This record gives sequence, C-alpha cells and structure tokens, in this order.
Amino acid sequence: MQPAVRKRQSDAPRSSTNPSQPGSKPKGSSMKRPQFHFDLWFYLTVQNWVLDFGRPIVMIILPLEWFPLNKPSAGDYFHMAYNVITPFLLLKLIERSPRALPRSAVYLSIITFVMGASIHLVGDSINHRLLLSGYQLHLSVRENPIIKDLKPATLIDSFELLYFYDEQLGHLMWYIPFFIILFLYFTGCFTHVKEEKTMPLSGWLLLGPSALYYWYLVTEGQIFQLFLLTFLAMVAMVIHQRHKGSVPDANGLFLFASFSVTMCLVAVWVAWLWSDPVLRKKYPGHLYVPEPWSYYTLHVKDSH
Repeated sequence: MQPAVRKRQSDAPRSSTNPSQPGSKPKGSSMKRPQFHFDLWFYLTVQNWVLDFGRPIVMIILPLEWFPLNKPSAGDYFHMAYNVITPFLLLKLIERSPRALPRSAVYLSIITFVMGASIHLVGDSINHRLLLSGYQLHLSVRENPIIKDLKPATLIDSFELLYFYDEQLGHLMWYIPFFIILFLYFTGCFTHVKEEKTMPLSGWLLLGPSALYYWYLVTEGQIFQLFLLTFLAMVAMVIHQRHKGSVPDANGLFLFASFSVTMCLVAVWVAWLWSDPVLRKKYPGHLYVPEPWSYYTLHVKDSH
C-alpha cells in the first residue's frame, strides 16, 4: 500500500502544476509569438511603388498609340490591380494580428476602401487624359487654359465635379479606411516579450522605401490632416501601452517608425517649397502641403 500511496502523491503535484511550469508554457506560447511579417510588408511596399506611384509614370513612358484616349490606359490597369491586391494584403495583415480585431470595422473599412479607390480610378483616368491635352496640375480647374474658355460655361462645373470625385471624395473614401485598418492592426502589435522589442534587419531595409511611399501618399493625396491624426493616435497608443508595461513588437515598431520618418520627410518637403508663390496660391490655408505632381508640371515638365 505504501508504494501505491507514494506513487499517487508524487503524480498528483506533477499533473496539477505541469501546465503552469516554466518549461511547458514558453513551448506553447512561443508558437503564438508574433513574428515580423517581412513577406506582407515587402509585398505591400513593392505593389505600392509599382501600382500606385508607378501608375502615372507608365502612362507617360508608354507610347500614346498603344492606349487610345477613349480606352483605358496602362495606368488604369495598374490602378485596377491595386484596387484588388491592396485590400487582399490588408486582410492578410489583419489575419496575422496577435490580437482579435473588430470584424465589422475591418469589413466596413475594406468595402469603403475599394469603393473609394474605384471612384478615384475613374476620375484619375480622365484627369490624366486631360494632362495630354495641356491640363496644368498646378492650376485650379477654372484657371486651366483648356477649360476656362469652354462653352457652355456649365461644362466647367462638370469638370469641377470630376475634380471633386477624384481629389476629394475619392481620396477620403480611399485613405480614411486605409489608415483605420493600419491603426487597428497597430493596436494589436504590443507585447511584454523583450525579444520582440527590436526590429530585424529586414525591417530596417524596408523602412526607407516604406516611409518614402507614405510621404508620396500623404502629399499627393492631400491627406496630411488624416495622416497627422493617425500618427498622433499611434503616439497616444504607445504612451498608453507603456504605462501598462507593453511596447510595440517588431511589426508595430516598423509601422510606427515608417510613420515617424514620413512625418520628417513631409516637414522637409514643406520647408523646401514654403516660399513658392504659384504653389502657395493653389494650396492656401495654414496646412500648406503641395503635391509632387503639381511641382512636376510647374518646374520639371517644361524644362524637359
């Protein structure tokens, strides 16, 4: 009887304390520990540069006879691909979030994103056709030489409506859900694990291209206010989580660092063009952030 009793007594503590032993918990938790999503960040960065930034460039480079003015251009096909690939990658990013995110907010953001990007596709396609006819991006719609003398004058109102869909409504419905998704993802990127406080070398290599694209997105999209609000919300989240003993993991650190460098790039861009009288006239107000393509049509296009 004594050996049996001794065996039961020795087995009982092992079975009751085993789940909480240090040797067993790290083994299970290490499998769930978030890793740096180099593949998704790399795909997002490359497709942003190729399909978004490269969209107007490919329209300039390729011969016009390949894409008649009454048919979609190469840039339009790039935009169509962007409208499909980007929400797919954002959904994959959300799937890898260490924390469960509100599905309704994610789904509504993705739907609105696709709708806004599609509105922008149509308006941007027509605006780039106007560029080939002499439209000047650094001038307002009514001041453009090819539009101001249109008859009847109500046609000018139609072009202003087109500009509204392209540069205002389309951008808002495109970029607001985009930054909401990134911020929601960022809220789940906090950890107590010391090893996750640093960003791997692959993240540092992607930091420059990622931040430079966000600079282009903020300036060309005229969404500095939206970007600033998102960045301030991220700063507030970092401060709040630090009080709770948490810090951004590798993915959160990459996103936060990208936005921080972007903020610096926007400040340098604004300071450089602060005294430009023509751009100052087109972009009045306290938040003066000129568009790169407006700078191109004003200072670069004619020189070439």
